[in-house]
Amino acid sequence: MTLFLLASACLLIITLGYASLCAGSPFGTCRKCRGFGFAMKTDRKGRPKRGKHCRRCNGHGKRIRLGRHLFNAWQRIYRAGTDTPAKPGPNTTSKG
Repeated sequence: MTLFLLASACLLIITLGYASLCAGSPFGTCRKCRGFGFAMKTDRKGRPKRGKHCRRCNGHGKRIRLGRHLFNAWQRIYRAGTDTPAKPGPNTTSKG
């Protein structure tokens, strides 16, 4: 029982830590270009030079984190599902 509680507490701490990271800093460094926005190449002498524009992050060097992406998708679905229709005004009465 104690091992189960310890594992649950560790999992809860990790989950809350990642959630706070996604809330505080929704964008992380692009893993492909390492935050440069372009690929690094070397010339014939071995000196680094600018390479091609990074297509994954569109040259910004930042990408949205997975947790933040999932949260945004959940919020979008929630807002679309709880959209209340407009109430009819006081002058629109049906005669029947």
